[in-house]
Amino acid sequence: MPAALTLTIHTLGMDAHRAMADQVRLGLTRSPKELPCRYFYDDRGSALFEQITELPEYYLTRAETEILEARSDELATITRPQVIVELGAGACTKTRLLIGSAHRAGSLRCFVPFDIGEGVLRSSVSEISSEFRDLDVHGIVGDFASHLDAIPRLGRQLVMFLGSTIGNFEVAERRRFLASVRALLSEDDFFLLGVDLVKDERELVAAYADEQGVTAEFNRNLLNVLNRELDADFDVGSFEHVALWNAAASRMEMHLRANGGQRVRVPGAGLLAPLEVSFEDRETVRTEISVKFTRGIVERSFADAGLDLRAWFTDSGQRFALALATAIPLRHHALDLAERDQLDVPNREDLEVPAGDHVREPAAGDAELARGFPKSQGLHVDVNTSSLH
Repeated sequence: MPAALTLTIHTLGMDAHRAMADQVRLGLTRSPKELPCRYFYDDRGSALFEQITELPEYYLTRAETEILEARSDELATITRPQVIVELGAGACTKTRLLIGSAHRAGSLRCFVPFDIGEGVLRSSVSEISSEFRDLDVHGIVGDFASHLDAIPRLGRQLVMFLGSTIGNFEVAERRRFLASVRALLSEDDFFLLGVDLVKDERELVAAYADEQGVTAEFNRNLLNVLNRELDADFDVGSFEHVALWNAAASRMEMHLRANGGQRVRVPGAGLLAPLEVSFEDRETVRTEISVKFTRGIVERSFADAGLDLRAWFTDSGQRFALALATAIPLRHHALDLAERDQLDVPNREDLEVPAGDHVREPAAGDAELARGFPKSQGLHVDVNTSSLH
């Protein structure tokens, strides 16, 4: 019987334009101002991001690919997936390494890519189906916040979220997302998460402020998107790209800083009248956060969501990690939470993001801890094999 190829769309009837207007209005009327990073990726933004991934300063894609090239066969052996589910699948470029390994191992029978972008997902579904002709492919167009529970269980799963996209989530959003992932898993399933690691501040800043200015153009293009979609009148050239390391929150932040006082109209984001927003000279609007993780932060975040870290793979420079987890049985997780609540122990993540600390210039000593991190001479893997299937 030929392999099945299906596409399920859960975003029909959703008013994407109204959602953009509401999010932009909310962000620009906050203090400090912010804009949602999801609107970076129009055609121009997507092309610029592809250029960014090829820049010498932008190590993330290369580091994650290095791990997958070296460890995909091992991951396929550990997880033995009948189904691979990729959240935020996009073009599925790196995923093909794991699909290939699981396919050769003989366990894989279905691939389920999940993404908000219908166009890119249609292309990915077609390409994967052509490359792996005996593999069922079931694409799902949906939103993380609303549609993860629509992912069907089609067998023993490896659920993946690559690219350190989880770093773009605020703490509460990250908790909700991981809890939703836990709800997808049975006890014989696995979850694979890509995370960018804390490192030397100079290396981090360079990755978000390249010498060629591609990231700056990518950042400013967000204003072009608002001008086109919401009839805004941002003077794009009057905003400069800023990349900052926020050590207190363990994250990189991208901002656009106004050169001179400005007043911007955004008619498409208004309710009864066009939205008007003032910028003081050198005032910033935050456009993206990218949290950088340690193993301890990942382990605690997993535990809070009912996940157990089982293996930890890093690239040769220990810049990036793939964290492999399984579901903690619900009864055990409930007991763990009850014990923690009885002891009145706060979540570490609650302590990591102090209220009101939005942007600051890095202090002289902020990078010293990261500069002391040892560099591995080869790929590093730390696997708890005590009860892996």
